[in-house]
Amino acid sequence: MAKAVRRLVTGHLADGRSTVVIDGPAPNVKQRQAGNASTLLWVTEESPAEVSGDADRAAREIGVPPPRRGTIFRVAEFPPGVGGEVRDNEVVLRDFGIGPEVRRRHPPRHPAIHRTRSLDYVVVLEGEIDLLLDDRDVRLKAGDVVVQQATNHAWINRGTATCRLAMVFVDAEEP
Repeated sequence: MAKAVRRLVTGHLADGRSTVVIDGPAPNVKQRQAGNASTLLWVTEESPAEVSGDADRAAREIGVPPPRRGTIFRVAEFPPGVGGEVRDNEVVLRDFGIGPEVRRRHPPRHPAIHRTRSLDYVVVLEGEIDLLLDDRDVRLKAGDVVVQQATNHAWINRGTATCRLAMVFVDAEEP
């Protein structure tokens, strides 16, 4: 199971002063079929983002891609060995909520490879992980950052410790 993530959400009092509207472990944790887990922290469905409410915008079911004109913020954990054993690309796409609106240009070189129509900012918080792309694998370590522009990819933890990633997905145009 995923390590708890403390989530603090700020907001506004009636007089405009800042305050805390949510403080505690983020409750929306999803265990993926591939073996990794993710904690959904926040979702927006518009741009510019609505910032005046106090509702928990992560209290919902949603796949990996962000809503059209929206964003998703999550922390994902990949235990050792996760990703490499995936054998069915269609199962991955269904589990991630990736539909036919995301064009595929060619068959993936690994069954865990997928793509979202999004600009993704990914920060490796802990551990190491391999980012599989169409033409190579890239080893990432804690502190590394990826700016992913709607590319085919997969995450595989070939190390011995759990890898934690902070991920922000921003809806984008189809490349």
